[in-house]
Amino acid sequence: MHYTDIAQTHFTLNYSSGFSGKAFDITEPATGKVLGNINAATSDEAAAVIAKCKAAQPEWANTTFETRAGILRRFACQLAENAELIHTWNARECGSIRPKSEWELQACIEQAYMAAAQTQAPSGELYPSVIPGRKNMRVRIPVGVVGVIAPWNFPLLLALRAVLPALAMGNAVVLKPDPQSVITGGVIIQELLAAAGLPESVLGMLPGGAEPGQALVEHNDTGMIAFTGSTAVGRSIAQHCAKTFKKTSLELGGNNAFIVLEDADITSASSCAAWGAFLHQGQICMQSGRHIVHESVAEAYTQALVERANNLYVGNPFTEQCHLGPLINPMQANKVTALINDSVSMGAKVLTGGSTDGQLFRPTVVADVTAEMPLFKEEIFGPVAPIITFKTEQEAISLANASSLGLSASIHTGNSARGEYLAGLIHAGMVHVNDQTVNNEYHIPFGGLKDSGDAGRIGGPVNLDEFTHTKWISVMDKGIQYPF
Repeated sequence: MHYTDIAQTHFTLNYSSGFSGKAFDITEPATGKVLGNINAATSDEAAAVIAKCKAAQPEWANTTFETRAGILRRFACQLAENAELIHTWNARECGSIRPKSEWELQACIEQAYMAAAQTQAPSGELYPSVIPGRKNMRVRIPVGVVGVIAPWNFPLLLALRAVLPALAMGNAVVLKPDPQSVITGGVIIQELLAAAGLPESVLGMLPGGAEPGQALVEHNDTGMIAFTGSTAVGRSIAQHCAKTFKKTSLELGGNNAFIVLEDADITSASSCAAWGAFLHQGQICMQSGRHIVHESVAEAYTQALVERANNLYVGNPFTEQCHLGPLINPMQANKVTALINDSVSMGAKVLTGGSTDGQLFRPTVVADVTAEMPLFKEEIFGPVAPIITFKTEQEAISLANASSLGLSASIHTGNSARGEYLAGLIHAGMVHVNDQTVNNEYHIPFGGLKDSGDAGRIGGPVNLDEFTHTKWISVMDKGIQYPF
């Protein structure tokens, strides 16, 4: 790896990928400055990394739970001790504001301790038998090599939520971070796990884009793929893995409903809406994407949300305090602009925002949205809050469910029992009453429905089964005599 501007990164990281694929730039989205470049892994080199991880996995699986737990706890300490390094790269490489990066890091530290604790969880169950003297056991065994393909928006968290439990369960891991977050979501993880004492080749890392990613998915020696990203790519991964019945954990896109009923607390609802729509520039799969508001409170809600949007400052999170940083690349800025312009041409009205300075995009509130408009139908992944109104409760639920995606949703109401009832009618994997959609507690199973995933879950106790296979073993002291 070559850095062109080491001085401004406030630290030195000596890293060479050791790969020979095409070099790609590490670009600061706020300024367009190229911070360095790194060589991608070729398909053959990816296969070599997978082979090394496969060879290292049995010995790792045979270590004691105390050994694995100790490494994971030391990794948690390494994360804390290298906080400034992580925050610097999360700002410069991914456009993360400091509070977002601090929350992400703390969640990762807690997940490391949780994964360490899970190493000592029961490894199976004992079942009775109809045959006297037979002992039936259901035991968990490691998958083997787990491929983790992680995105750029929460690069540390969305990599480690799969890497850590996979390691805890005795698997080797091959991590492929997004090229736009290769340092935060790849290099730093690899180096800090090594510093924590993880044996060589238990974790491999593949920099690059589609080529090493495809090699990881299609290789016969990867037993599982954990992927976070777009529905289109996730569907392709599922199709490839189905050919060999490879295990998958797919957390995909979201176009999340944010319902405001007529009895909602508008002050609270608008606060949740601003957080859910504008946090990290709206570049979150759980973004509050479709604001479905009762017509009787639409004016008050809209005014409150516009006021909150106007109070937010957009800037460079590495050099100044700001509420929003840059969009990740020019293509994303162009996409968000096109969704707004196409909807405006169909009758929508921009009340605030809608403008961009390069990749710095103002928080945007759009009114008079209809269900036929792109801002309603598509995942935005930008700081935009499109508002559509409804008359009846049934209409609100129908609008909420009018999407092929079903990741997260929220309902705002003065009657929590009513909210809980309606939550059961919404086709989403997570529904929050009187809160925003961007909720993530590391110890609670997380995942979506419909085109938002494969109905798998990551988080808390489900990790024990998610990153293992199960095997039935029966034992008898003496052989049985059957009729023939």
